[in-house]
Amino acid sequence: MGLAQKIAKVDLFKRNDAGWQTGTFVGRPFRLSYSQGEILITDAWKEKANGVPHGCFLLAYYDNDMAKPETREGILLRVIEPTKLPTDQDVIASMVEYYKDGVQTGDKNPKTQLDTFTRYEFSFSGLSCSVLGSFYLDGDDLRFGADLENFYSAHNYSVLKPSAEILSMIVNYREKGLPGGPGDIRVGKVRYSSSQRFQMTEPAVPVYVRASDFAGKRTALFGMTRTGKSNTVKKIIQACVEISGSAPLILGKSKESPADVLKPFTEGGYPKYPVGQIIFDINGEYANPNLQDQGTAIFDLFKDKTVRYSTVEQAGTDFRVMKVNFFKETESGFELIRTHPVVADDDARFVSAFRTVDLNKPVDYSGNKSAAIRYDRRVAAYLCCLHRAGFEAPVSFKVKFTASNDVRTAVNAGVDPSKGISLEEAATWWEQFWEVYGSAPVFVTYKQQNQREWADEDLKALLVMLTRKRTPGGSADCSGFRILREISDQHTAADQKPFDQDIVENLRAGRIVIVDLSLGEETIQRMFTERITRRLFKDAMRRFTNMEANNFIQFYFEEAHNLFPKKDDKDLSQIYNRVAKEGAKLNLGLIYATQEVSSISSNILKATQNWFVSHLNNDDEIRELRKYYDFSDFTEALVRFSQDTDKGFVRMKTYSSPFVIPVQVDRFPSEEIG
Repeated sequence: MGLAQKIAKVDLFKRNDAGWQTGTFVGRPFRLSYSQGEILITDAWKEKANGVPHGCFLLAYYDNDMAKPETREGILLRVIEPTKLPTDQDVIASMVEYYKDGVQTGDKNPKTQLDTFTRYEFSFSGLSCSVLGSFYLDGDDLRFGADLENFYSAHNYSVLKPSAEILSMIVNYREKGLPGGPGDIRVGKVRYSSSQRFQMTEPAVPVYVRASDFAGKRTALFGMTRTGKSNTVKKIIQACVEISGSAPLILGKSKESPADVLKPFTEGGYPKYPVGQIIFDINGEYANPNLQDQGTAIFDLFKDKTVRYSTVEQAGTDFRVMKVNFFKETESGFELIRTHPVVADDDARFVSAFRTVDLNKPVDYSGNKSAAIRYDRRVAAYLCCLHRAGFEAPVSFKVKFTASNDVRTAVNAGVDPSKGISLEEAATWWEQFWEVYGSAPVFVTYKQQNQREWADEDLKALLVMLTRKRTPGGSADCSGFRILREISDQHTAADQKPFDQDIVENLRAGRIVIVDLSLGEETIQRMFTERITRRLFKDAMRRFTNMEANNFIQFYFEEAHNLFPKKDDKDLSQIYNRVAKEGAKLNLGLIYATQEVSSISSNILKATQNWFVSHLNNDDEIRELRKYYDFSDFTEALVRFSQDTDKGFVRMKTYSSPFVIPVQVDRFPSEEIG
């Protein structure tokens, strides 16, 4: 029998004359409020329940008048810490006096003078629990509310440690549907503590996640290195692959009405279109086989669905190289140059002017002759800069731009650029142009007649870069085009589709795209990651504004602290902030992993719905985590960690789960993958 069928048969309020049948009795409340419960418990009850660990779920039932449907309720509690009993002072005083008298204790000691009643009194203690909510019946349907609508006198409640069947229902509860069916994947099992002396003897309680919780949502994975973050990421990827296979429509081929376009899911809860997933693989563990996951990588498991890209050539493989033909992809190539650290981080005035050049083709290019002429001149000068910097041009490549007879006479009467000239000829022509631009009468006359210069500011910035001369006719006084040489290895002379467009098409087809950044420098990693993210965000926004269907695209970022804005960064225009804040309406999901909660912008954290938190080793991170959901229940436990036994031990909060669940994540890959 499957999990869904088992849960469907669970009766949370089953009892007989002897009492509740849904678990093991552990105590009674002596205080109860809307947010907290304090329970009287004794050693005998603890032993019978096989221990009551920190974080353990308990159920408190109201015992009186259970025939009334409105009182049929189970309050869900979580064990937090010991608490004082009203009688503790008297017990402690008696205990101290007993020990001071030097009486030997112990059940096996025949000389013990501890009477039965005193031993009984000494065995009681108190537990403080947080109130997570309540289960109740709505007709025949079981419902959960994340608070208490009412509570009665504390002494009328019985507190039980749930049986395995009941616990399975609690941790897998969904308002709609049952877990374990299509679109769901087992992520692990319930685990309360690092020590498992008692838990090992109890039945394992599986925990399932709903793949739709991750589609288009923001998901965070926090924890120190080697605590199982990457393993959990792979489980999420697996879940999205499975739900993607249930999509009934094909993007671009299935027509929908405008009213249906913005509905991303079918009535059954499946995505309408296959889910695309892009993994920015900093360490190469997703794109390549590795020993960490039993020699199995994402690419190995889902070969028919996966396309791999790399920043460098990898001979003998099917990796596609992320290089740009700068001469054919003018706008894309210039955007890459502007964002490359060599250019982006240079504060020199001539570089700043170069960065601001507009090489976007005018929207009225075909109808506005003046705008078209100026654009062609800028593009020609820019391509000459690339030529001088050593970028290899395609065979027989020529440039074409317009200059009047008077200008050509002043520069070089023997060359007519409007007929198409080689890059070497064009570069020489522009160098000659800049040499005479400040002195030739034709340019002075042009300015007087047209109230503007022949060369606009963008063209002049490009000519400074090309000639290395800040002023016309001057001497070389800056590095100019030489700063571009370091970027030339990002160029290819091959006539190919732009790699970012190829990535978009693969993701729209529902494939997994792995961008292997392991062989690139940190600056290159950041540049490519940001560029691709911007390209996908722009495409999704275009589709949204044009009322075109957007399939889900999931972004996966490892070592996110190297990419995302920092904690106090309030600039919402940064692409990662935009994906976090606006991605939901565009069907863009964000999954990020990092070691520290405090290293991530609060704008991103506040938008995060799914959390997987393992080991955090300092109080600063714990204080930051306490701000979100009910993680404050686990602050002390998250600091403790055993390297040998606690890998994959996380506290998990998902979009459809109303509270945090302690989970031991299954090792990837699971046996379910075939």
